[in-house]
Amino acid sequence: MNIRSVLEKMIAARASDLHLKAGTPPVVRVDGVLYTLDEPAPTSQELREVYQQMLNEEQRAHFTTHHEIDFAFGVSGLARFRANIFMQRGTPALALRHVPVEVPTIEDLGLPPAIRDLAFSPRGLILVTGRTGSGKSTTLAAMIDTINRTTTRNIITVEDPIEFLHRDRLSFIHQREVGLDTASFQDGLRYVLRQDPDIILVGEIRNLETMSTALMAADTGHLVMSTLHTTDVVQSIKRVISFYPPHQHDEIRQALASNLRAMVSQRLIPRRDGAGRIPAVEVMVTTPTVREYVLDPEKITLLHTLISEGVTQYGMQTFDQSVLALLREGLITEEEALRNCNNPNELLLKLKGFASTSDRTWQAVDAAQPESGASAPTVSGPAPSSAPAGGNPARPDWMSRE
Repeated sequence: MNIRSVLEKMIAARASDLHLKAGTPPVVRVDGVLYTLDEPAPTSQELREVYQQMLNEEQRAHFTTHHEIDFAFGVSGLARFRANIFMQRGTPALALRHVPVEVPTIEDLGLPPAIRDLAFSPRGLILVTGRTGSGKSTTLAAMIDTINRTTTRNIITVEDPIEFLHRDRLSFIHQREVGLDTASFQDGLRYVLRQDPDIILVGEIRNLETMSTALMAADTGHLVMSTLHTTDVVQSIKRVISFYPPHQHDEIRQALASNLRAMVSQRLIPRRDGAGRIPAVEVMVTTPTVREYVLDPEKITLLHTLISEGVTQYGMQTFDQSVLALLREGLITEEEALRNCNNPNELLLKLKGFASTSDRTWQAVDAAQPESGASAPTVSGPAPSSAPAGGNPARPDWMSRE
């Protein structure tokens, strides 16, 4: 198996992920949809040869013992990749994600301006949440890059594995990889406060120990950024609280209310023109009222109302506000808008011109709507008529729909 040839086809297809397993042709994910490459199905022995080339001696020993491993690697003249090797049905399988060499900017990613403002927060905890593949790590990398190009800070990251590589510009950046530079997230964070950081990035919060250390670092006056695998702000807060035993819930609510600077939740939606995906983003900035709601378990579910009303003053927005704005800008289709919002029935009524009891949710979006008689802007690009179901562009000859 010529793995470089397969990776070249992956990049040419603008694929985010590549999946390899014995007996099945390689599969790539393009704009959220799986396609099969026109390549021979690798054998188990060929996959072993592939991962043996990728791993160093220590990593091979780890994989032999644990039967799975996360790591990152670069291919000269091509790209950088995050990889996971695991066993299935007694044979090896690989999942590889393309990591761009250049860190995209906040503007390139289509993120709201509030994200840039949050990057320059003096202290506190910022959590970026979303499902796997929703762009959480990319958003954090863009925030770090913005800081790096703008101001002088000592930035320390603890990642598993390191994805985007940052060069020192105005800031001084140390990137530590779990398993290579430190034994674990907990160990990496345990000593980070002795390394004179201004900003600490934790690749992912997975357990109580990491969460506690991140909150402690934020409480000592540092800016801490990290990710959670949760779908929106309310679920994220509930997840953080659930890390702790019930008798500590009041204490952790107090810690969150004191140290949480903001939460950002993302979903990637196929673009109307078929040219990739664009993020719908929910943004919550911690205001005095938000703190009050976080402290009261009966009010946590009402946070979406506060977010919807904080657009103008604080730059907050709900998923549904973000989705409606993308639709009105001509960036996504109505079908995708309804599929990705939290309240499709309410959004459908809004699109039909009916008011609802929670119409305040839409006031900020309406304020940006073109005046009567003007049409919403459209996006230039190829017509989507040749795209397969789901709004994705037609694939090259060497790809077929999975």
